[in-house]
Amino acid sequence: MSTLTKFSAIPYTGPAPTNREPYVPIDASAFDARAEAIAKTHSALIPETGQDMASFIVGKADLIDVLRSLKESDDLAFTMPLDLFAVDYPRREKRFDVIYQLYSLKNNERIRLKVRVGEDEPIPTGTTIFKGLNWYEREVFDMYGVVFDGHPNLRRILTHEAFQGHALRKDYDPAQRWLLTEKDVAKITPVIDPRFENVDTDYERVTLNLGPSHPATHGTLRIVVTLDGETIIGADQEIGYLHRCFEKMSETHTYQQVIPYTDRLNYCSAIINNVGYCMAVEKLLGIEVPARAQHIRLMLSEFMRIADHLVCIGTNLVDMGALTNFWYLFQPREEIYGLIEACCGARLLPSYTRIGGLAVDVPPDFLEKSQRLVDMMPKFINDVEKLVDRNKIFLDRVVGVAPISAEDAINYGFTGPCLRACGVPFDIRKANPYLGYETYEFDVPIAEGGDTYARFLVRMEEMRQSLKILQQAIDRGLPEGPVIVDNPYVALPPKSKVYNEMESLIYHFKLIMHGIQPPVGETYLQVEGGNGELGFYIVSDGTKNPYRVRCRPPCFSIYQAFGKMITGQTIPDAIAALGSLNIIAGELDH
Repeated sequence: MSTLTKFSAIPYTGPAPTNREPYVPIDASAFDARAEAIAKTHSALIPETGQDMASFIVGKADLIDVLRSLKESDDLAFTMPLDLFAVDYPRREKRFDVIYQLYSLKNNERIRLKVRVGEDEPIPTGTTIFKGLNWYEREVFDMYGVVFDGHPNLRRILTHEAFQGHALRKDYDPAQRWLLTEKDVAKITPVIDPRFENVDTDYERVTLNLGPSHPATHGTLRIVVTLDGETIIGADQEIGYLHRCFEKMSETHTYQQVIPYTDRLNYCSAIINNVGYCMAVEKLLGIEVPARAQHIRLMLSEFMRIADHLVCIGTNLVDMGALTNFWYLFQPREEIYGLIEACCGARLLPSYTRIGGLAVDVPPDFLEKSQRLVDMMPKFINDVEKLVDRNKIFLDRVVGVAPISAEDAINYGFTGPCLRACGVPFDIRKANPYLGYETYEFDVPIAEGGDTYARFLVRMEEMRQSLKILQQAIDRGLPEGPVIVDNPYVALPPKSKVYNEMESLIYHFKLIMHGIQPPVGETYLQVEGGNGELGFYIVSDGTKNPYRVRCRPPCFSIYQAFGKMITGQTIPDAIAALGSLNIIAGELDH
């Protein structure tokens, strides 16, 4: 049976951020030096200077050899495929940058590889090196039309089969829509797992749809399973039912206007999305948010993390028939939304943060309201634990169900609670602290087993650790000062000044009409979302609209492994496992 332990990573010892106004490029000298050192390990790595991590240009002929070398090197050990995406530069001969971001758990280090390819130029698949690249390559094919030679199943993934063109190309009309008819619905035939290919049983093999019109798939997930009796012997997943092309919309709006769209990624913990996106833009701008705003961002992020876990556990237990727990857990969730509403007037989708800080200050009794929540929540968490912890029905439904090994989880690019349930203590708040997390005492819960029960255990303990962080934040009190930067290139001047000072009126007009205009460049920033590493990669061309916004959604890597995890299990097992992954469709389909 899975067991829970706690792990505290080495505290952050890197340089503190500095306040640079109005815009100052990131100091890339350390990353350039590191890139030079890594380049000595492989002749095909050509360092790209001035980046926010060690970055390289790689020829497509050398790509597979480079990926294998970086993964298998004992010293470098870049074993996790964090992300794969593309950027379109239509005026360039090599039109597309296909970008790989890898992570080394051993060294707590990220690198970026860029492969430049022409419009009709294929690129070799990396799925033989990293399992997690499968869906990412399909996404790049879908959005840009880049073909990956040797891919086992290269077809559209976020758009439907009748979709024409490639939505993230710069010459694609953002207003274009394509109708999906019944005849265009994808015909999916699961591949039978080799373990069951030649097994002779008394049952007729049946292929059926689980979802999307099913309560347990929340109307947005489709799983096609082939059954031999009650055993799933093959499974495949289809996504895209909630795809809004967040990344395309970001290109047609200003940097501040993108914030409400981030709410709708993981809508169960929207403020964490707001914070992650705003911090990425702030990193591009080279500005530091006031201490008061950082403190509030941290507190609300932890409240949102708890709310996210409450939804996951409560609905997962409902899917297994344990309705009482749902009411126990949704009461504190409602109380958390009450606190968010007191801060900004909104609940589920608050859009509370701004680039440079917050929209408005918190109410005077913010700490008192927060303390009341921190005091009340342990009882609800403890009551649910007592209801299920020794319940034989619950344990039969979760122990040993849909396990995944640590090695496979890393290979797929798992992060967050699902990775920590495999015994891997990776948490962005410890590995790459932000908002001052390095100054708080908290543990990173991990479990052994990687099954549905382990995922439950980790999330239950993570809520307690979030409460521990929140209590420390309340005890410290809110720092004095503003909640947004005093920088007229980023934040609107106060209304009192706009009405009475010509300079403030001009700054107000400039920001409204021309928007924030970061310097030309690119950056990536990651935060610990409810489901793992939530990252934003932003390319600026110096105008008011982002040239490219990439969201690295943690659900995407996790859900692509679901078919493998449930093969050999039963449909009730699949339902229990799906809830434990906490797949949020807005984030998955992004």
